[in-house]
Order: sequence, then structure tokens, then C-alpha cells
Amino acid sequence: MPQLKAEKKPRKTRSKPILQAQSAPQDDFLAWFELPTLNLDRAIHFYSQLFNLHMETTATAYHAMAIFPADQGIRGALVYGEGCVPSQTGALLYLDTGSDLNGALNKVPELGGQVLMGKTLISESIGSYALILDSEGNRVALFSRPNPQA
Repeated sequence: MPQLKAEKKPRKTRSKPILQAQSAPQDDFLAWFELPTLNLDRAIHFYSQLFNLHMETTATAYHAMAIFPADQGIRGALVYGEGCVPSQTGALLYLDTGSDLNGALNKVPELGGQVLMGKTLISESIGSYALILDSEGNRVALFSRPNPQA
């Protein structure tokens, strides 16, 4: 039986990127985030007290939401509905506490959350973070930038 030799074909190269942007790049790559909840009212209380903010509520045909206020930049919401399951694994969301990370951490247990890891310095130029479980069981990072006065 004759043996067949495999011929090497020249490899084709692409002159264009595989993915091409459809529009100009935005300032923020991340556009929206959602934190799933088992009890939307409890979650609203947790985050509104932790960050001293008011959250507007809305609903779609599928979900109830409480929107984190933002004048600019990344927006997000607490979300309740089918498929919204809090998690201690997966992507980690860093929420900015301003310059008072310790103050925010002190509130977590009294609001029904748990501190998983205390304030930890990333670097002098980046800032610090801590890990918590929120009132719903989501693992979330609290973040503070370095104090420019220090």
C-alpha cells in the first residue's frame, strides 16, 4: 500500500484584527454592573447605609432594580428576579469608599454583612481594599485610594 505524504500548506495570516471596534473607544471599558439579591429591600438598606446614598428603584418585565447613583462613569444596580443568585465566587466588584475604608468596614457587620478580609494595602500609589460578604451573600471588595495628604 503506498504511503501518502502530507503536504505542508503555507499558513495564511490575517492582515486585519480578528475583532474590530464598531465605534470609538469609550473612557470606561466597563459600562454596567449588577449585584444579585435575594431580598431587594434588605440589599437597598445595606448599601444605602454603607455608602450614605439614596437608590432609585425601577422594574423591567423580568427584574426589580435599585440603581446606584453616579454623576459620571460606571453605573450599576442591585437586581432581584429570576436567575439573580448572589455568589461568593466569580468576578470581584470593587466599590469605592472614598478615604474612609475603615469606617465602611465598621458598618458591615451591623448592616448584616461580614468582613472576610480586613483593610489590605495594595500599594502606596494604588490604595487599599478589603473583602466583605454583603447582606445577600455576594463577595464584594471595598476600595480606598491613597490619601494625597499622607
